[in-house]
Amino acid sequence: MAFDFAERSGGASGTDFHTLIVGTGFAGLGMAIKLKEEGQDDFVILERAADVGGTWRDNNYPGCACDVQSHLYSFSFEQNPDWSRMFAKQGEIWAYLRACSEKHGLAPHLRFGADVTSARWNDELQKWSVSTRDGRTFTGRVLISGMGGLSNPVIPDLKGKSKFKGAQFHSAQWRHDVDLSGKRVAVIGTGASAIQFVPQIQKLAGRVDLYQRTPPWIVPKPDRAISAIERRLFKRFPLLQNLYRKGIYWMLESRILGFTVDPRLMKLFEVVARSHIKRQVKDPVLRAKLTPDYTIGCKRILISDDYYPALTQANVEVIADGVREIRANSVVADDGTEREVDVIIWGTGFQTADPVPRGVFFGRNGIDILDAWKNGAEAYKGTSVAGFPNLFFIVGPNTGLGHSSMVFMIESQVGYISDALKTMRQRSVATVEVRPEALREYNDRLQSRIGKAVWNTGGCQSWYLDRNGRNVTLWPGATWQFRRQTRRFDIERYVSEPVKVHGAA
Repeated sequence: MAFDFAERSGGASGTDFHTLIVGTGFAGLGMAIKLKEEGQDDFVILERAADVGGTWRDNNYPGCACDVQSHLYSFSFEQNPDWSRMFAKQGEIWAYLRACSEKHGLAPHLRFGADVTSARWNDELQKWSVSTRDGRTFTGRVLISGMGGLSNPVIPDLKGKSKFKGAQFHSAQWRHDVDLSGKRVAVIGTGASAIQFVPQIQKLAGRVDLYQRTPPWIVPKPDRAISAIERRLFKRFPLLQNLYRKGIYWMLESRILGFTVDPRLMKLFEVVARSHIKRQVKDPVLRAKLTPDYTIGCKRILISDDYYPALTQANVEVIADGVREIRANSVVADDGTEREVDVIIWGTGFQTADPVPRGVFFGRNGIDILDAWKNGAEAYKGTSVAGFPNLFFIVGPNTGLGHSSMVFMIESQVGYISDALKTMRQRSVATVEVRPEALREYNDRLQSRIGKAVWNTGGCQSWYLDRNGRNVTLWPGATWQFRRQTRRFDIERYVSEPVKVHGAA
């Protein structure tokens, strides 16, 4: 029986579609735009919030900005000649994503307030059934997760946390209603978000206690405003902007040699970082606290020109200790020192090693994907998991980067998934499921390769590694290599099934 891709449209208010997409960040919107481009309209995009934007909607803390150049951190098919800065700020990126959604007519496909609580594969119907927190249920032949790795904030379960009487919040859930003027603020964590918001709150707060477990390596941020003349030239000559984008791409791509080929090359970056801290922090005691003892690149390299100067101010204390407990009006460090505070801001990052929580994705025979990942998260080409037919991840395991733009990786996966759906139509098959041996062989090769990279050998503990010390987050190579391996859907590595008569819509 022939497989009709547009079996039955869910329409503007229906619940049965061919394709279900979860998330409206770069991944979800990029996938939806690709489907529209190919003339496919039988899909819905489920978004838990009230607007599109993903991490660039949610992370609106003071100072939030991208750490990849704007001209590369954008869709190749929607290059923006009007970026105002080399490194765009949060509001500008969010506006860009909303403009992409509007331009490509995605509004009829969007379902807001649709916080996915479970997705179950029905083998008889050959469909996914997705439930949302507000009681809705959507069904679809194909399920595409564009939730991303930086979507679920992590706050450690420290003793006494619930007893704290002041305001406390995660950087990704910023409380703009909390006035920090003159307040005693404890910032717990010194990752990519903290180095952006600490310089901003330092100007307001009466005192800032910065709890630093492990200092990050930081290099100068080559940011500047993009002039009106440059913007006019990019608008008038798109080829010029494309060449500029390619120049940024290859400049960043060259850094992969030190990350994966020979970590000794990272010494060149370390010289830059050490010079940066020496120039900006004159106090040798503070400088010692802020200087890492691991190979640069082992943890995410950060860029900032105002973080170190903020830490040298009289109202900031860097506490090179963990937190033992939280009390009603104070924070107690590991050394027993208690400091009274009014507000706690958690800069403790996101849940990345387990990209989805338990109890969400259930594949064949009702198996939870976390049970399928008993040795750690893994996917074939970061996209497909054995035992989970027609489930595709964008920004899945081992697709993260330490050196370039994630949008490039997202577009690679979007192309791979698009080719998968096209192949299914052409071959009249209802399901595709990666073969277990293909998944195993792919990840054995990947883990063998990544084991030599600086992320694994640099002498640090980072969010790149899971609880077993396995790197399930990063791609151990050049981005063009990932693009090459995802250029076509290799159905020979998958098991496929025709439509069951009683399962047809």
